[in-house]
Amino acid sequence: MLTHKAIWAAIDGLADRYGLTASGLARKAGLDPTTFNRSKREAADGRQRWPSTESIAKVIEATGASIGDFMEVLVDASGLRGSAFRIPMLNLAQAGQGGLFDEAGLPLIRSGWERVPFPDVNDDQAYALEVGGDSLMPVYRDGTLLILSPRAPTRRNDRVVLRRLNGEMLCRQLLRKTLTRVELAAFDPAQGERSLDATEIAWMHRIVWASQ
Repeated sequence: MLTHKAIWAAIDGLADRYGLTASGLARKAGLDPTTFNRSKREAADGRQRWPSTESIAKVIEATGASIGDFMEVLVDASGLRGSAFRIPMLNLAQAGQGGLFDEAGLPLIRSGWERVPFPDVNDDQAYALEVGGDSLMPVYRDGTLLILSPRAPTRRNDRVVLRRLNGEMLCRQLLRKTLTRVELAAFDPAQGERSLDATEIAWMHRIVWASQ
């Protein structure tokens, strides 16, 4: 779905949209001017080098583009425009507010949700959450876009977002799920593990893709 070639083409496309060269885009973002050079896209041994999420986040901030703008360019670069559709997107920090999800955890499309283009993930209820800040480091950086599928089954070691009945939102790795308990691990080992009673959980959705 998202290839090495498409990611780099999206960066080139974003540079072109703002009348910049790849070097000019890197410079504008406060990066080394050679960061996006074609010579940097593969190692000497032929291994593919991918741009970091941090670099993409800096580019988006420097140009004034949105995550949606970048995803639109990426969809075009992937050659998937015909199969893409627009999914609702929300900042993860906002997701704990009331009135944004129904009881099953499906998005209630109203004010607060944006729309971003994304290739079909075989779930017409799929939605996106944008990470803000460093609370999910080292796995997800500020600006990372998470795509969640309410229909996707959750299994051990999946990365998930869940909502407790009290409104608390958690983004964690699923360690174990039984009829009575759900055990989770934080991405930062210093935060440890957490065990919740299954009756505390309103819904839990699997992260099926992340922009990194």
